[in-house]
Amino acid sequence: MTTTTPAPPVAKGGADRPKTAAGRVRRRLNTRVASLVSIVIAVLWTLPTFGLFVSSFRPEQEIKTTGWWTFFTDPQVTLENYQDVLFGRSSSAGQLASYFVNSVVITLPSVLFPLAFAALAAYALAWINFRGRDWVYIGIFALQIVPLQMALVPLLSFFSQGVSVGGVQIMPAWNLDDEQRFIQVWFAHTCFALPLAVFLLHNFISQLPGDLMEAARVDGATHPKIFRTIVLPLITPALAAFGIFQFLWVWNDLLVALVFAGGGDEAAPLTVRLAELAGTRGNEWQRLTAGAFVSIIVPLIVFLSLQRYFVRGLLAGSVKG
Repeated sequence: MTTTTPAPPVAKGGADRPKTAAGRVRRRLNTRVASLVSIVIAVLWTLPTFGLFVSSFRPEQEIKTTGWWTFFTDPQVTLENYQDVLFGRSSSAGQLASYFVNSVVITLPSVLFPLAFAALAAYALAWINFRGRDWVYIGIFALQIVPLQMALVPLLSFFSQGVSVGGVQIMPAWNLDDEQRFIQVWFAHTCFALPLAVFLLHNFISQLPGDLMEAARVDGATHPKIFRTIVLPLITPALAAFGIFQFLWVWNDLLVALVFAGGGDEAAPLTVRLAELAGTRGNEWQRLTAGAFVSIIVPLIVFLSLQRYFVRGLLAGSVKG
């Protein structure tokens, strides 16, 4: 006669209890209370933008005398604010149409240039062995601590006076005017973005499987082919994540554009004109509401269209397998 040993009792709920701290936190965040808190935070975060949207369609007198929430009790709608800021002909009008084009011309190259250069540099620092590689990476990482404002005067001097060493002119002054100043803004934004971009992309590229790279080399693939056919498709989420950050930074930038593009309508972006829309007494609120909402439309479209890549880029490497 054989006897069976009873199995040890299992604690209630033990089978479903997460084994790691991350699992326990994730489980708590999936409760109804956490979902309700998230909804409340999202509503409070979106409320100012919604108020700005409503105010942009209200008449000037209503904006200056009542709050935007009174729109629901006395709805009055007009498109005059948008007509004024986009296509107004007076000196006090917005005339944002040309500045909007300037922002697009400034932003797209200022995003694409650092992405391209940083991806190439990050691959070289991660998978190409050369003398001094670690020191180059440390130097790039250290550049992140340099405040942007500290580099404005030297860079502006570089554009206007060139580079001289011991009285010998090594590089002449650029002497760019009008639309040519776009080049200065592209150059400045690219320089300021490269340290962070190289650092982030290097961390991402260095985590790619080494066996994959070795297999490609055994098959005769060169570094350009490996970068083009293997690395680029795998780092698309990281490129999109940094691209969104860089796009938002450049699109909303005022300081760099004001210094290197000036305040004229030939090369100045939306932010420069928006800073002037309040008027000398700061009472042109109806123009500010419409102008501000015009300026956030493009960033919203970019973020929503690339959101899935953005989330994948943030979560890349957090889960094995």
